[in-house]
Amino acid sequence: MVNREVFDDLFVLEMTNNHLGRLDRALRIVHDHSRIARFNNVRTAIKLQFRDADHFVHPEFRDRKDIRYVKRVLETKLTKDEYWQIIEAIRKSGCIPMATPFDEPSVDLCEEFGLPIIKIASADSNDWLLVERIAAARRPVIVSFGGTPLKDMDDLVSFFERRNIPLAINHCVAAYPHEDSEAQLHQIDFFKQRYPGHVIGYSCHEYHDWSASMHIAYAKGARTFERHIDIEEDGVEVAKYSSLPGQVDTWFKAYQKAREFCGNAQHSRLLPLEREAAYLDTYIRGVYAARDIAVGENITDSDIYLAIPLQRGQLSTRELMLGKFGHTMLLPCTKDSPLTVDHIDTPYAQNENLRRQIFSRGL
Repeated sequence: MVNREVFDDLFVLEMTNNHLGRLDRALRIVHDHSRIARFNNVRTAIKLQFRDADHFVHPEFRDRKDIRYVKRVLETKLTKDEYWQIIEAIRKSGCIPMATPFDEPSVDLCEEFGLPIIKIASADSNDWLLVERIAAARRPVIVSFGGTPLKDMDDLVSFFERRNIPLAINHCVAAYPHEDSEAQLHQIDFFKQRYPGHVIGYSCHEYHDWSASMHIAYAKGARTFERHIDIEEDGVEVAKYSSLPGQVDTWFKAYQKAREFCGNAQHSRLLPLEREAAYLDTYIRGVYAARDIAVGENITDSDIYLAIPLQRGQLSTRELMLGKFGHTMLLPCTKDSPLTVDHIDTPYAQNENLRRQIFSRGL
């Protein structure tokens, strides 16, 4: 059986290229965000993006400054040694190092760095050459399905299931950023139904609020979460979909509040709170004698009536069964007096636990 616990309640903080190709900025992002993770006591991964920049962009387009993605890839290139330093900083911070590899040599780098989890980006969820190479690394995988066709999603999930590789599936709207009305969190329900047994997550890019989507996603069953992160310094413009440390703190606290509200009785009936049971007991009708009833009589509907308040040791409407079963009086009871567990021959008089419960409720 595949163990997918590695994904449970895991937060992935996506650095993207927000290090801007600068080691010092990357280390500060790790420092500032890992502190927030520790203060909130949540399992957190900080994720990089790996590309073999010298070959990822076609040579004829390397000088095209008008193509934003090309320009970004080339300008944010880091050396292997710099990546090592960032990864070691992530480990020392108490967070889990992760990466999204965008080409096959970058998967080699994930293995060389010993990264325990690999991410597949939405755009690469049907890049089968890359997916095959990631699967060969035999590490747990998180995939985001932003805009991925249904057949490709089914194929990728089956691919990892057949290889017994743990896979978590993120609902994602791959618009950077997207509006609240575009979040489509019902997709979490869809993924839970279509891919049972897999951890379902939410990779979010909304930018108006850091609490609402967490409350809803957690309540719907999402158990891994991802956001882009950045820091504010030197006049660098922060992308709308990237979160600053204070905003991530709000996000983590929204998770804690969602857990508090949802509780832990997801797969079994919840035992009531003591004060809840006591409150409900005040509305239970007790059994009262409608006339004087003698020892040995079999009581019927006409011999009793039901009313509040319920008193200590008194039988309630929950315990009384009349009709063909009948009850024989063991003790006499005067009109308008409560019939207690000792008055009639019920199983409750012989069972000490049930008897104790009846005597612990009511006035």
